[in-house]
Amino acid sequence: MFDIIQRDALLQQMRDELTRVGVKELRTPEEVDNALQNAKGSTVVFVNSVCGCAAGKARPGFILSLQNDVVPDNLFTVFAGQDKEATQRARAYFTDAPPSSPSIAFFKDGKFLGIMHRYQIEARSAEMIANDLKNIYNKYFKKEVEQTIKPS
Repeated sequence: MFDIIQRDALLQQMRDELTRVGVKELRTPEEVDNALQNAKGSTVVFVNSVCGCAAGKARPGFILSLQNDVVPDNLFTVFAGQDKEATQRARAYFTDAPPSSPSIAFFKDGKFLGIMHRYQIEARSAEMIANDLKNIYNKYFKKEVEQTIKPS
């Protein structure tokens, strides 16, 4: 059985996996508001999770997606189940999208474009997720493009 120190170390590894590639962690509602209300250009919010599909698919796929010519201008993450208030506030920006973790939300100049839900992550490989994300970046995050993302 994990004790508190082991649990906290494991959770920190899950956080670090994203922050070490330049994703800014948002841990309070105020940090979420400040980040999302002031973000210019393209923004991705990764809703992190302790589940297996986050560890084996979503986080690795997201990290792989950043090896692309077009990448988001702003990379943020909230941690569902850990930073509950920050996650709830971030989800308030995901217009009409049901809660889902892990998930990846997309914004352009503060406008919510769409979200990749857990059901679009859990049955796919990290490479497939990375390719889907790269396609989204290439199509919607080029400076001259403003459209709404339609989930597959």
